[in-house]
Amino acid sequence: MKRAKKQIFHDYIAKHGLKSTRQRDIILDAFLSTDRHLSIEELYLRLRARHPNIGYATVYRTLKLFAESGIAREMQFGDGQTRYEHVLEGEHHDHLVCTGCGAIIEFENEAIEKLQNDVAAAHGFVITTHKLELYGLCAACRKEG
Repeated sequence: MKRAKKQIFHDYIAKHGLKSTRQRDIILDAFLSTDRHLSIEELYLRLRARHPNIGYATVYRTLKLFAESGIAREMQFGDGQTRYEHVLEGEHHDHLVCTGCGAIIEFENEAIEKLQNDVAAAHGFVITTHKLELYGLCAACRKEG
């Protein structure tokens, strides 16, 4: 899976006349090694300790390239930060977002998917893409409150 995404990215930058750089490869490895929804700052902070020569702007531009190439998706969860997640071919999931601690939980539910398709069909509508984000408090934050 990682190798396929690396190839997609390298093919994309070659097609667009961009250079394959060591810094981009380091950022790509760091991004692909996590399953979290990372903000630019979170990824930058992960990289900074081991790679102090990689700047924030480089991380920003590289994450944008990941999204343009199709290996990442930009997500907004209402807190003003853009987060990036992996794009998996043929896979779809939705999100539970904790407004207390910011935790993001991915979930899949076939009943919800079917209901969305039924609602769309009832209105003569064909869904080409969608996202479902549910906001509330996770179990840990509910205990604290």
